[in-house]
Amino acid sequence: MPTRLQISALADSPGTTVAVQGWVLTTRSSGKIAFVVIRDGSGYLQGVLAKAEVSDETWQRFQSLTQESCVRLVGEVRADQRSPGGVELAVREVEILGPSADFPITPKEHGTPFLLDHRHLWLRSKRQVAIMKIRHEIIQGIRDFFHERGFFLVDTPILTGSIGESGGTLFETEYFDLGKAYLAQTGQLYVEAACAALGKVYCFGPTFRAEKSKTRRHLTEFWMVEPEVAFNTSDDNMRLQEEFIAAVVARVLDRRAEELKELERDTSKLATVVAPFPRVSYSEAVELLKARGSSVTWGSDLGAEDETLLATDRDRPIFVYNYPRAAKAFYMKENPDDPRTVLCDDCLAPEGYGEIIGGSQREDDHDRLLARIREQGLPEKAYDWYLDLRKYGTFVHSGFGLGVERTVSWICGLEHIREAIAFPRTIYRITP
Repeated sequence: MPTRLQISALADSPGTTVAVQGWVLTTRSSGKIAFVVIRDGSGYLQGVLAKAEVSDETWQRFQSLTQESCVRLVGEVRADQRSPGGVELAVREVEILGPSADFPITPKEHGTPFLLDHRHLWLRSKRQVAIMKIRHEIIQGIRDFFHERGFFLVDTPILTGSIGESGGTLFETEYFDLGKAYLAQTGQLYVEAACAALGKVYCFGPTFRAEKSKTRRHLTEFWMVEPEVAFNTSDDNMRLQEEFIAAVVARVLDRRAEELKELERDTSKLATVVAPFPRVSYSEAVELLKARGSSVTWGSDLGAEDETLLATDRDRPIFVYNYPRAAKAFYMKENPDDPRTVLCDDCLAPEGYGEIIGGSQREDDHDRLLARIREQGLPEKAYDWYLDLRKYGTFVHSGFGLGVERTVSWICGLEHIREAIAFPRTIYRITP
């Protein structure tokens, strides 16, 4: 019985007879020689069959293969630098493990709605496989970055009674006899509590925004990583962000070159992503935008077009810091040098991808925080525990949130965020 190997391991096994299992990508035949390309998740492999060297039964099985048939091939591994992975398989046996009749996604052009309806099958395409592998690398890079720097992972609740961002973008539900609960928009409030115990922490999980946005940058369910660091100022926070982004981008360039090539990504635009990143204050940004034709006025938040204008000619992300107090969340620290503003930052990716990180120094003064909660009409009782952090050993601390899908979109060079997650959720889509 030949040893079964994954495709990625075959380069180390030339001259040996092995079994490989996977799904058929393409087949072709010249009458006497036939070719089949399969994938198994670890890579792609070309199998070659000579009619004169296989049984009639094996040849007939090859003839019956269709797109996405699940097969087991047995044959000898041969070096061939023209083939994917540098090897091919001289096939001697073909076994059909799972037939595939009338696979709905064909090489012809399909519209986006059709592909999203068949997302469970669209994921098998080479492009989508490449995106998912890069996403995996980004997520593993995120975890390794924080682990290597002494951060502790803290799991935060998905159902919560405390609102982290705007009350108008919440998914709510009834929670037994306790009233309303909400799907978490952020784990930030909870990691603020945890960093008083552990110093450097982060949470990583799904977050939910009931925004009725139809842009290429928005999903209703997305993944976010949120570190929080005791005693970090806003400046410290931005330094951590730029080191973090630069490390993740460098890792993808180093480990996922083939996938970036499959996506036809211009990697020269990623190679320049090194710290430090340029910084402009919000007030400076408004003046820059006005000079470039924007109608933005001081006091309003920056929209997608404004973010693109600010970052489009940059070779790396840019920080816009110290936004107006009225445009930002209640928990951000008042700027002592200009009380109209708060100590916060948005990190904008180049090439029109917009904000990938939002961060701030947190308000550590109990009375000011309470005043902000009241000012925004938030339920004080729900924040009793959060205010306690300012009563029992208050401390300077900062953190940020990075949206995984926006980061994947930027690094992969995607036109729309919906390709950056396996099963996207938008205001128009809840299936598959």
